[in-house]
Amino acid sequence: MKQQQAYSAAAAAAKVLTVSAVALAIAGCSLFSSDKRKPVELEPNVALISVQQAWTQRIGKSNPTLVMNVSGKVVTLASADGQVAAINADTGADLWRLNVGQKLSAGVGSDGQWAAVVTEDGNLVAINQGKEMWRKRLPARVYTAPLVAGQRIFVQSADRSVQAFDAASGQSLWAQAKTTEALVLRQSGVLTAYQDTLVAGVSGRFVGIDPNTGALRWEVPIASPRGTNDVERLVELVGGVSREGSVLCTRAYQMAVGCIDAATAQLSWTVRAEGINGISGDAEVVAGADGNGVITAWAHEGGSVVWTSNRLRYRKLSQPLVLGRSVIFGDSSGTVHMLSKKDGSPLNRFSTNSSGISVAPVLAGNTMVVQTNDGAVYGFRPE
Repeated sequence: MKQQQAYSAAAAAAKVLTVSAVALAIAGCSLFSSDKRKPVELEPNVALISVQQAWTQRIGKSNPTLVMNVSGKVVTLASADGQVAAINADTGADLWRLNVGQKLSAGVGSDGQWAAVVTEDGNLVAINQGKEMWRKRLPARVYTAPLVAGQRIFVQSADRSVQAFDAASGQSLWAQAKTTEALVLRQSGVLTAYQDTLVAGVSGRFVGIDPNTGALRWEVPIASPRGTNDVERLVELVGGVSREGSVLCTRAYQMAVGCIDAATAQLSWTVRAEGINGISGDAEVVAGADGNGVITAWAHEGGSVVWTSNRLRYRKLSQPLVLGRSVIFGDSSGTVHMLSKKDGSPLNRFSTNSSGISVAPVLAGNTMVVQTNDGAVYGFRPE
């Protein structure tokens, strides 16, 4: 138990960033990388669901804050060195590709026409069908992919301030003040929409915002701060939101998993759950893994535990994708694991390459797209 707690604490510290300095983050990374526990040995593979590779592509090296965006059958993705591309998920062919000329810290947001990324030195870059239209300097670092909707681009900074820009002109429309938290996460947060409400994650709460004015409409807590120091009191919602109708579910970093009804601004349920990566779900389950690779599936209604699994323990899992009757994870060896949504039993597994997978797989049309850490991109389909 002490070993497990030490691992969880190290994983948590690796993602934390002070507002004024990065000493804590550096110390955390060294602790995290020192963990040498051997991943659980995999069982012999039995392919109960048959999957074939449809195509492969390449883009530069990735990182966990550069999530893939899906709009219909178009997947827009980016690399840490500044490559941004839109790919036809049916064929794997480029629709367009652009190098923004700087390293990236966050992306990609897209509505199929406009795309947006944020550079490491704090520039928001707006792209229209593969052409850079403008870039704006932001006041703080950004690790959350911009949200592009309604001809506007919304940005959430690491200090959880939110800004809105006109997509066509780059004009600033409004800005919300930053939080007063002593620490923030160097990790993707929550920025999404429900109908005509912008929804952000701020200090453990879902916050509903008027997208036209920036005015607060409602807030619902998933978890509350506790502890005696700034690290213990750090509470943030992390990227990877499951939406089913009006119900939004997410993880509060190292503290809880919970769901709200955005239509009524009411908490549906919340349960204690450690973990550092986002979750995925559908109308039946919400699933995610803790920092040690223990996977849990909760009932979408009520939050009771449906099953847990140790099969992929210590394999450094990505955020999952709940798809059909499967819960799908990538791991640090580059293996894609398909588990039964019903009971967590293995359905299939297959390999990409050995660089590992840290970005969540996505579904575009009838193609599952997987991006590896070294920049290989794969399209998979059921046979």
